[in-house]
Amino acid sequence: MIRAPAFWFQKNSWLGAALSPLSAIGAAITARRVAQPGWRAPVPVICCGNVTVGGAGKTTLVLDLARRLQKRGCSVHILLRGYKGASRGVHRVQPDDTAALVGDEALLLAAIAPTWTGADRAASAAAAVAAGASVLLMDDGLQNPSLSKDLSFLVIDGATGFGNNRVLPAGPLREPVATGAARCQAAVLIGPDATGIAVPLPILRADLVQGPEIAALRGQRVLAFAGIARPEKFFQPLEAAGAVVVERVPFPDHHFYTRRELDGLMDRAAALNALPVTTPKDAVRLPLDIRAKVRVVGVGLAWSDEAALDVLLDGAIK
Repeated sequence: MIRAPAFWFQKNSWLGAALSPLSAIGAAITARRVAQPGWRAPVPVICCGNVTVGGAGKTTLVLDLARRLQKRGCSVHILLRGYKGASRGVHRVQPDDTAALVGDEALLLAAIAPTWTGADRAASAAAAVAAGASVLLMDDGLQNPSLSKDLSFLVIDGATGFGNNRVLPAGPLREPVATGAARCQAAVLIGPDATGIAVPLPILRADLVQGPEIAALRGQRVLAFAGIARPEKFFQPLEAAGAVVVERVPFPDHHFYTRRELDGLMDRAAALNALPVTTPKDAVRLPLDIRAKVRVVGVGLAWSDEAALDVLLDGAIK
């Protein structure tokens, strides 16, 4: 994904207003599509989706929920499209799969639970159920009607919210907030609310927290690079945790690094006497020799009210 245009986050942009007629057409098409009935799986289906393009934190939420459901004794299988992967049709992610085949997010998810890629979520769901799934967990798919959901979370990035509240191409929304929220049971707001979020849903709040590996980087000089939707979500917490970030190098979301780019990053880190540091999502896109030279710092979620989350999960899987 290319970087979002600035006017998507400007409330009174003339360009956003000028593109609004196209937005109305896109919203109408989406509304007709999502109104179609989906296949009802014989096991609970939980969806982590959003109404904006880009990274709201869905995969981080799916990782968190998968672990919680596994602790409840559930056989969790994860479904996603496999964005940027070359695989077509229903595919169960294998240990030797690459990001080029299934996408980077699929590799992260497959490390903790059986994971299936494919645009037809109903077909992926049927295959997962046949393979023993007792709960299906969707990474994205709120706008995909092929599979009926039992519990849907509307995931929101606290820093950017809904941008200018306009639908593509006038803004970052896939559909109007109200229509997406109507198909959800709760919102998950990740990070401090910088835009004044208002949705007709219970809001569960969570903050991104660095993984324990950050402790080894306190006081260390690092060159941080990231190809995620908002690289600042990686850079800023590194500094807050005590790493000395001497250079930040952002790349587009899901970026596949060239050898020249990687060699340049390693040379630059050496010149700065700094450790190269990146995200787990970036690490799975790196060749093994480069991955061995790079420190990887993951993130998790710290919830303000875990009890409220537990109530929703328990209600979905009862």
